[in-house]
Amino acid sequence: MRIFQKNSNIFNLLSEGISEGIIVVNTEQVIVATNSSALEMFGYEKDELIGKPLDTLIPSRYHHNHDTHVENFIAKSGKRQMGHGRDLFGICKDSKEFPVEAGLNPFELDGATYVMALIIDITERKKKEKELSHWARIFNESLNEIFVFDADTFKFINVNKEAQRNIGYTMEELLKMTPAHIKPELSKLKFRELIQPLLNGDIEKLKFETVHGRKDGSSYPVEVHLQLSAMGENRAFVAIILDITERKNYTKKLEKTVDERTQQLTEALAVEKELNELKTRFLSLVSHEFKTPLSSILTSITLLGKYTQTEQQEKRDKHVNTIKKKVKYLDTILTDFLSVERLDSGKINYSIETFPLSKIVNEVIYDANMLLKAGQKINYPENIDDITIEFDEKTLELVLSNLVRNAIKYSPEDSIIDVQVAIEDNKLLLKIIDKGIGIPEEEQKHIFNRYFRAENALLTQGTGIGLNIAKQHLENLGASLEFSSEENKGSIFTVNIPLTHKS
Repeated sequence: MRIFQKNSNIFNLLSEGISEGIIVVNTEQVIVATNSSALEMFGYEKDELIGKPLDTLIPSRYHHNHDTHVENFIAKSGKRQMGHGRDLFGICKDSKEFPVEAGLNPFELDGATYVMALIIDITERKKKEKELSHWARIFNESLNEIFVFDADTFKFINVNKEAQRNIGYTMEELLKMTPAHIKPELSKLKFRELIQPLLNGDIEKLKFETVHGRKDGSSYPVEVHLQLSAMGENRAFVAIILDITERKNYTKKLEKTVDERTQQLTEALAVEKELNELKTRFLSLVSHEFKTPLSSILTSITLLGKYTQTEQQEKRDKHVNTIKKKVKYLDTILTDFLSVERLDSGKINYSIETFPLSKIVNEVIYDANMLLKAGQKINYPENIDDITIEFDEKTLELVLSNLVRNAIKYSPEDSIIDVQVAIEDNKLLLKIIDKGIGIPEEEQKHIFNRYFRAENALLTQGTGIGLNIAKQHLENLGASLEFSSEENKGSIFTVNIPLTHKS
C-alpha cells in the first residue's frame, strides 16, 4: 500500500479519466487503490475502501468460490475476463447488489504482484437483455404467426416457430423468400401498392384478410395485421398473422344456421297461414253445425205445439226424438270444444281407476243407438263381461263415443258397425269397424290434424276435432290410436291400451 501511496498521483492521473471502476488488490486480496468511478459505483467515500478485503465488494454467498478463483488467477497470471459464462455481482455499501462485468489485469510494481480489476456496472445492459429475452420468447412462443421482412427488398428477416410450423417452410427457406412466395397471386408491385400508405406514414397499421399458401400446396384464410418498424438504421415490416379457418368455418356454419332458421320460419309462417285458414273454415263450419240442429229443434218444438190430439202422439214422439238427437249432438260438440281448451291449456286431471270394460261399451252403444240411420246396426263385442281395465273412464268413453259416432255418420243406411275387443301382447285392442265412405289415401296423413276434414266428408256434419282430441288424450295416458282405411270401402280405428297402466 505504501508503494501506491508514493505513486498515488500517477495512479490518480491515469485512473480518474476512465469511466469504468478500477479496483487494485495485492496478493492477499486486500484493496490498495480505487478510482472515483469505483467509489461512486459501490457507494463509498475516498480512501474508505483502502485496506479492506476485496470480499467487501462481493456478496457473501460468492466469497468462498471467489477467493479460489482469484488465487488461481494470480498463480497463472495473464489478462482475462472474470467469471466467463457466469453472472457476476457486486454489493454496495448499503447492501444493494448489482450485476457487473470485470476484466482482470495482473502487473508488478517494485517487485510486488498486484491485480487491477476493471469493473463495469451492467445493470442497464441486463435489463435490456432481459427485455429482449422476454420479447424473443413471446416472438417464438406466440400461437399467432409473426413474419418480419425488409421494407425495401421484402425478404424475410425473421419468422417465428408457429409460422414455420403452419406454413411448412424452414427458416433457411424463408430467408430466401418474400410475402409474394406465400401469396403467389400477389405480385411485388401489387404488394408495394398495398403497403404504400404505411411507407408514406399515412397510416400506422394495416389490417386485411387474405389467403396464404403452404409449402404442401394447401391454403388457409388469414387476417393480417401489418405495421412498419425500425430495426437499427433500417426499416422492416412486422406482420402478425391470425389463422381464421375456425372463424370462417363458424361464419359458414352460422350462415347455414341462419338459412335453416329462415327456412324453418318460412315453413312455420306457411303452417300458421294454413292454420288460420283452417280456423276460419272451422268457425264457418261450427256456425253451420250449431245453426242446423238448433233450426231442427226450433221446428220440432213449433210442430209439437200443433199436435194436441191423443191420436197424434206418434207424431209428437217423432219430434221429441228429433229434439233429443239434436241436443245430444250439440252436447257432443260442446264437450269436444271443452276438451280442446283443456288440452291446449294443460289443465287436464286424469283419474285412473279400475272398472269393467262392459260398463263403458254399454253406455257408448246405448247412446249411439239414438243416432243410427235407417237399417243401421251396431254389433256388440263378445266375451267382455270379465274384462276389467285400469284407465281414465271419462277419457275412454269420450274416445269410443267419438269413433262410434263417426262410424255411424260416415256409413250408409242398412250397414253394420262392428265393435270388437281383443287382448294381444298385454294390450287391450278396441276396434271400431265400418263399411262407410272411407278416407282418401292422399288425405290419410292429415286425418288426426285438428280441424281437418277429408274432401269426401265435407257435406256431412262434423267439426274436424274429434279424432285429434281422441288421439291426444290416449297418448297422454300411454295409449294410442291407429287406423286403416280405403275409400268407399270403410275404415278400422283401433284403440291400443296397455293392460298395466303407467302413470
